[in-house]
Amino acid sequence: MQRKTKRILLVVGIFAGTILAAAALQSMRLEPEKKDVENLDLLVDVLELKSTTESFEILSQGIVRPRTQTVLSAEVSGSIVEISPKFIAGGVFRAGEVLMRIDPINYEAAVERSMALVRQRQIENDGAEKLRLQGYRAEAELAAAAAALASASAELVSARRNLERTYIRLPYEGMVLSKDADLGQFVNPGTPIGSTFATDSAEIRLPLTDQDLAFVEIPSSSDITGTGSANGPLVQLSAVQKGQRVLWNVQIVRSEGVVDELSRVTYVVAHLDDPYKLHGEGVPLPIGTFVSARISGSNAVDIIQVPRSAVRGSDQLLFISDEDTIEIRSVSILRSDALYVYVDGGAEPGERIATTAIAAPTNGMSVRTANTAVAAEN
Repeated sequence: MQRKTKRILLVVGIFAGTILAAAALQSMRLEPEKKDVENLDLLVDVLELKSTTESFEILSQGIVRPRTQTVLSAEVSGSIVEISPKFIAGGVFRAGEVLMRIDPINYEAAVERSMALVRQRQIENDGAEKLRLQGYRAEAELAAAAAALASASAELVSARRNLERTYIRLPYEGMVLSKDADLGQFVNPGTPIGSTFATDSAEIRLPLTDQDLAFVEIPSSSDITGTGSANGPLVQLSAVQKGQRVLWNVQIVRSEGVVDELSRVTYVVAHLDDPYKLHGEGVPLPIGTFVSARISGSNAVDIIQVPRSAVRGSDQLLFISDEDTIEIRSVSILRSDALYVYVDGGAEPGERIATTAIAAPTNGMSVRTANTAVAAEN
C-alpha cells in the first residue's frame, strides 16, 4: 500500500514539473518582430507606345503556269509519216520547226490537179477575151470564163493550204507538254495529237484578300499597255529545289479584275521572262512549280506596333494609367502578322500597355510596374 502511494505521488510530481517547465518556457518567448505590410499588387511589364511607319509585305502563293499553251489537233486527215525526235514530253523546239508530218501524197496530187485546172481556165479566159475583142463572143461568155478561172485559182489556194497543214509546227519557241499521237497513226481533222507551251514567259496567279488589296497598288485597267500588262509591285518568289530554297524576282503586271465567287479573293498575275533560262543565266523555274510569294506593299504612316502576345481576344489591350491601374480598351487593328499587330486607332503614342499575361484583369485593378516596384524598395 505504501509502494502504491509513492508511485502515485511520483506521477503527480512529473506531471506538475512538466507544467511548470512549459510555463517557464512560455514566459521566456520573445515577441515576433513587427514588419510593415508589403504591397501585394501584381507586378507587370509595360510597353510605352510609339508611332512608326511600316512597309508591309503581302504573303501569297501560286503555281507557275505558261502564258501561251496550245492543244494541237490535226487539220487534215491521213497517216502520220514523220515525227521529230523533239516531239516528246519535255522536248524543246524552235519556232517554225516541223514537229510532225501527215502523209502529203494526196494533198500534193490535189495541188497538181488544181494547178492544171488553173492553167486550163487561164487559157479559156484568154481565148474568150480575144474573141470578145473581135466581136465573136458575148460579154456573158467572157464573164463565165473569168469566173471559172477565179474558182480554179481559189481551189489551188485551198489545195496548197491543205498541203501546208500536213506540217505540224508552231509560231513560237516552246516545250512539249504531252504527246497524244504517234508514227503510223491515222488522224482526222480535230484529232488531238499533243500539247505544247511557249517558253518565252510564264505567269503566276496570286490570290489576295480584300484586306491585302488595301496595301498593294495593283495596276488599273487604264494602265495596261498594248501587251496586256503594266508595271506593278515587285514580287519575290521562293521554292525549294533539290533541298534548297531558291529565290526569283518578278513583277505583278495585271489583275484579273473579278472576285472569285467561292473564295472571295482577287487574283493578280505576276510575269516571269524565260522561266527555263534558255536564253540567259539563272536558276530555271519549271512550269507547275508551287511557289510562295512576298509582294512589296505600300507604306502605312503613323501607326503603332504592338506585340501580338499583348493583345487580349481579338482587339483588346490592357492600358496602364498614371496611377498604375488597368483600363481594358478595344483598339482598331490595321493589320497583323505572326509577331505583331499594327494599331491605327484607339491608342495614342506615349500611352502604356501591359505586356504581361494577366489571368482575369478588371478595369481599375491596381498593378505594380517596374518603376513603382523600384520606388517601393527604395
